[in-house]
Amino acid sequence: MAIATEQPGVGAPHGGTPLDPHAIRAEFPIFRTTVHGRPLIYLDSASTSQKPQAVLDAVNGYYREYNANVHRGIYEIGERATEAYEAVRASIARFINAPDVHEVVFTRNATEAINLVAYTWGRRTIGQSDAIVLTEMEHHANLVPWQLLVQEKDGDLEFIPITDEGRLRLDVYDVLLRLRPRLVAFTQVSNTLGTINPVREMVDRAHAAGALVLIDGAQAVPHVPVDVQALGADFYVFSGHKMLAPPGSGALWARRELLEAMPPFMAGGEMIREVHLRRSEWNAIPWKFEAGTPDAAAAIGFGAAAEYLMALGMDRVRAHEHDLIAYALDTLRAELPQLTLYGPPAAERGGVVSFNVPNVHPHDVAQILDRFGIAIRAGHHCTMPLHERLDLAATCRASFNVYSTRDDIDALVDGLREVVRIFGD
Repeated sequence: MAIATEQPGVGAPHGGTPLDPHAIRAEFPIFRTTVHGRPLIYLDSASTSQKPQAVLDAVNGYYREYNANVHRGIYEIGERATEAYEAVRASIARFINAPDVHEVVFTRNATEAINLVAYTWGRRTIGQSDAIVLTEMEHHANLVPWQLLVQEKDGDLEFIPITDEGRLRLDVYDVLLRLRPRLVAFTQVSNTLGTINPVREMVDRAHAAGALVLIDGAQAVPHVPVDVQALGADFYVFSGHKMLAPPGSGALWARRELLEAMPPFMAGGEMIREVHLRRSEWNAIPWKFEAGTPDAAAAIGFGAAAEYLMALGMDRVRAHEHDLIAYALDTLRAELPQLTLYGPPAAERGGVVSFNVPNVHPHDVAQILDRFGIAIRAGHHCTMPLHERLDLAATCRASFNVYSTRDDIDALVDGLREVVRIFGD
């Protein structure tokens, strides 16, 4: 069971002024919704985040004022759409401190971005007996594409195990690196345990062993400052819908020399420079990887979300979520000591708490909480191997975002008390 430990708050801009989640919450229209006659308590942000009015306005503004295909029309609204779409690329580059805006490739989500790397760089690079190193805590999106690749290429997958408290076994990682893997791929923040992994340390060790590194940042970019240059990784992927943006938006960042050497992922319009009956010439990066008509509205919402988070200040976001996770762990342990909590202490995790109520299936817990307007996740959270490692069929998961408050956690505790009352202590 994890024990919450306090640490000094992460430094914040604007004189260290903390976020006001109640004021932020007012900017999210969905929180005017009621569920079973009660105010919505949304604790499933690790699955998908809610959207602020600024993002909704950006998406609606595109559809209402300049809906046109990007990179196509030379008429006014077409040019306006293209300008807005490409401005998003610059916003995302600033958000993750990419050194070159052309290194940002738009995808539908982190899953597509990982598949892009697996099908392009992976198919060209991985050969018979080549190893790829993953971890036991990976989301299926950062596992299944590599399974398919090594099955096709007769390669090998190796896995960094975790401790019972949810930390990676870096001593075993060092042993696996002696295999000279071609790639190491791992999550920056676990979507189930909340573990914040030591990315820079792991990247440096991988590079010393001659491996490239892919980081799944889906659970990191909404919650912690991300600087891809400081992290040192070769590929970084993330989804928009977890960081206040619409579904269907996401990005792959990769070093320019890697992108230029990789073949296209999908073929069709926009990814070409010239097409003849028997041959084609590819577009420059990043457009070489962006075939077909894109979801411009989702992309524009993606940019609005990045600008919204940058205006809040990601140091302040991290400090707010650290306060929430520490409060949640302390309160759940004090008020409901019969719960089993999974994952490391507050100082080492993002805004995720997975737990179980003894002798109560997580689905039953979630259904009872729903009666009180409380939305949590119940199941394996797309991390079945992790649950197998912990000898669990499923867990309950509460997860936070900028609009989450201590009041939400108090409501969760009250709801869980009712779960215990119904099923018996």
